[in-house]
Amino acid sequence: MDFLVDGNHTAVTQFILLGLTNNPVLRVILFITVLCIYLVTMFGNLSTILLIRISPQLHHPMYFLLRHLASTDIGISSTVTPNMLVNFLVEKNTISYLGCVIQLDSAAFFGTLEYFLLAVMAYDRFVAICSPLLYSTKMSTQVCVKLLIGSYIGGFLNASSCTLSFFSSNFCGPNRVNHFFCDFAPLVDLSCSDVRIPTAITTFYCGTTGVITLLVIGISYTYILITILKMPSTEGRQKAFSTCTSHLTAVTLYYGTTTFIYVMPKSSYSTDQNKVVSVFYMVLIPMLNPLIYSLKNNEIKGALKRQLGKKIFSER
Repeated sequence: MDFLVDGNHTAVTQFILLGLTNNPVLRVILFITVLCIYLVTMFGNLSTILLIRISPQLHHPMYFLLRHLASTDIGISSTVTPNMLVNFLVEKNTISYLGCVIQLDSAAFFGTLEYFLLAVMAYDRFVAICSPLLYSTKMSTQVCVKLLIGSYIGGFLNASSCTLSFFSSNFCGPNRVNHFFCDFAPLVDLSCSDVRIPTAITTFYCGTTGVITLLVIGISYTYILITILKMPSTEGRQKAFSTCTSHLTAVTLYYGTTTFIYVMPKSSYSTDQNKVVSVFYMVLIPMLNPLIYSLKNNEIKGALKRQLGKKIFSER
């Protein structure tokens, strides 16, 4: 039952996710494609987490943070992808009222956490390149743990603001969400009550988080660039910059796509474009991050070769 009559009011008890397409052939193709992407995402990020845990040479702050980034990418992808796969197989994909708020909160939590982690990783690179002699002090285990706790609290606060907005809204029909998951904007469009205040709170928090973390990243890389340009040797400059390229790539991809959806005016893009970009940052980026870090990081490639070498020799 989609609606529940309570006195003179009709309340929505579940939502219908319209998904990406109604074309049956395209749905099969997308199902196979997204399933493969999800399997690669899980394998890549779980492998990254395991490699960092078992490789002593990767037991320092940069990879400690990367391990949490990989866990966050698993969370982002797992929030929407399994339900998205179901959507390709069934004619009408429904999600309960509670299931919708859980999906919304999970996406908000992990999405915001990724912002904070990328900012913390930028600060880590700033300290490593600009203050190498103080690195062990400024990025000690205690400092890393505090920065991580702050990041998780930031994600929790954003998820809480989304919960407040959701439960402040009355949904009395229609209940068809024009998306492949319970995103904030499509749900606000379905609300039949005045949600301007809770929506403003959520928008303000998300906007502030994006601006602050982007400022941290921008300032960090400004100082990093100045320091690299002052280095006397070309080899030293190349080595310093190579430690930042994977992180810069991840930042560009994530901030570029989320800015398109949450910052640009709605009139500048269509709902279909919104869905496509959402697929990119919710499904594709979690798969690309471990590939970016493994292909562009010599320490990770070296650790992987050593672990594979141990495996081969142990089997002989």
